[in-house]
Amino acid sequence: MKQSVSAIFAVTLLLAGCGNPPQRAQVAPLSGPPAAVHVQSVALAAPPEPCTGVFAAHDLDHTTATPGPVARMFEGNGAGVAIGDLDDDGWLDVVLAHSHGAATILWNTGDLHFRAERLPQHDTRAVSLVDVDGDGRLDIVFTRRLAAPSYWHNTGDPAARFTPELLPNVARPAYAMAWGDLNGDSALDFVAASYDAELLTAQGNSFLMGPGAGVYVYTHSGERFVPQQLAHKSQALALALFDLNHDAQPDILVGNDFATPDQYWVRQNDGWAAMQPFSATSHSTMSFDSGDIDNTGQPVLFATDMKPYDKGVATLAEWQPMMSEMWSPVPLGDPQIVENVLQVPGATGFRNQAYARGVDATGWSWSGEFADLDNDGWLDLYVANGMIEAELFNYLPNGALVEQNQALHNDGAGHFVPMPQWGLGSARSGRGMAIADLDGDGDLDIVVNNLNAPSQLFENQLCGGASLAVDLRWPGSKNTRALGAAVQLRTGTAAYSRMVRAEAGYLSGLPARVQFGFPASETPRQLLVRWPDSAVSQVAAPTPGTRLTITRE
Repeated sequence: MKQSVSAIFAVTLLLAGCGNPPQRAQVAPLSGPPAAVHVQSVALAAPPEPCTGVFAAHDLDHTTATPGPVARMFEGNGAGVAIGDLDDDGWLDVVLAHSHGAATILWNTGDLHFRAERLPQHDTRAVSLVDVDGDGRLDIVFTRRLAAPSYWHNTGDPAARFTPELLPNVARPAYAMAWGDLNGDSALDFVAASYDAELLTAQGNSFLMGPGAGVYVYTHSGERFVPQQLAHKSQALALALFDLNHDAQPDILVGNDFATPDQYWVRQNDGWAAMQPFSATSHSTMSFDSGDIDNTGQPVLFATDMKPYDKGVATLAEWQPMMSEMWSPVPLGDPQIVENVLQVPGATGFRNQAYARGVDATGWSWSGEFADLDNDGWLDLYVANGMIEAELFNYLPNGALVEQNQALHNDGAGHFVPMPQWGLGSARSGRGMAIADLDGDGDLDIVVNNLNAPSQLFENQLCGGASLAVDLRWPGSKNTRALGAAVQLRTGTAAYSRMVRAEAGYLSGLPARVQFGFPASETPRQLLVRWPDSAVSQVAAPTPGTRLTITRE
């Protein structure tokens, strides 16, 4: 929960970076030693008829609710959501965390029908769907409000699919997490970071006098995880793996709340070295996401913060009392600014282009994620926002800052344009979010875990362009979903790049399935996969409108 900012919004406008979008570049094909693969193809479903040109909103059987009638301190933070195929039937399932009640599995039975199952797991924040033990099945991992992560092992038995087990040697509290192969041994490791403000509030001296938490790297070694502490303290709302130094290896990013600076570590020999790669950062970072928004082969990094998208009198009147109470001067040399940032790589490093690109102000922004929502070949942006907190907004009804989620269309010229006509402007106070094709029709749907209101599924009925979905399988490796792989689709006129990741946005998990959208006039010529061990596989002339399962031999 945001409780401190360091500048008024007029000042942050002056501090924000600006500049022109990078020039279009010829994207080189992925290269590396060859790896043979076996490819299976399944046709995607036809889009709905008629196409409405909007997203249709559906309520889901899950509500993340606060314990009392109003949200108290830290209760307004809500919880995350993750998407993945838990039973290997081809349909992507949904898991919704709950910061106080039971988590929910929504089993996808096809055609946007779901069967709800409550997990006897309470007080969860983040959720990831990853194959922890390398047996080929996706497990569920939650972070919890005040304890170490919980692990639900996928047994493969339809009668008793998940059993609670321990992550061996993982005992420290964690709020945010990110999974991937961090040392190149093909086993899944993870990073976890705590949210000390809530721990201190709940535990008092017990937390101060105890072993604490902070930022930990957990390296998978045999049947256990080996912890390495990178920081003794953190206020982590966000955590991501992102290549900061362009060495094709995942680096660690921790997004901190309050005035605590964000933290960054790069892989160095057998350890981790702290660094500061950015001249401007968000002040109270709520989420990270990355993507190739310019189709140059170079992903950008997006971080969400607080800044009203509407500068009208009524909106500013709702924001101003909170800002006046929390305002404090900007320390000299502090890189933090109270708005979203968009870190774009260039010849001299990263530069914040959020203001220049039109993504600096999306409200009290929790989860922001890139996705090609209209299948035109350009990654768009969706942001879930709003805030509920009885003390912070005691002058507003029910302590709620009511805002609409923001959909922004990538115009292909380096800018993002608001798209209220897409019908995505829900005002239910969204928190965690995940984007995936849930009905198998080739376009991306959106799930948002709201606070004190039913979660929502936004069914994509835009029906534009063409698409291709890709699942990777790596048998014989403990990284069975090939997390960290780069996938590139090349047509006669463009190259589209995706990364296989487990997390994005606020406390939320992505499916390992990657999706490409592109104009129907383009013809796919080649699909390239660079596996986490740098080997490269290629599939010639993949058929649009299909889902490929690419299995490494």
